[in-house]
Amino acid sequence: MPTKPKRPCRMTGCPNLAEDGELYCSAHKKTANYEYNHYRRDPETKKRYGRAWKRIRDRHICEHPMCEECLKHGIYKPAEEVHHKLPLADGGTHDRNNLISLCRSCHMKAHGLLGTRDRHSFDD
Repeated sequence: MPTKPKRPCRMTGCPNLAEDGELYCSAHKKTANYEYNHYRRDPETKKRYGRAWKRIRDRHICEHPMCEECLKHGIYKPAEEVHHKLPLADGGTHDRNNLISLCRSCHMKAHGLLGTRDRHSFDD
């Protein structure tokens, strides 16, 4: 299956190309993540996603290794991320019933990062 073409790195002046689904090239990815987490991410959000969340996320991915949204459409794609059906900011929890394993593209759709403004719901 063909992949999407690579895009230019978003770092100003960088001539490199970013991998499919990434915003920055491999040389700038770590710097961009650090800058985001250190300077732009809300401190309250940082408290919610600590070491405990990493353990919960890893356990959920082991139990549900395929993207649950793609499986509904008969597509077998490995899950890369765990999504909260009800966001933590809106009173959601890390409870198993509130989590869903998604591939990166489905997770981006859920957060409206693919150009759509309305959030997608994965509730049955």
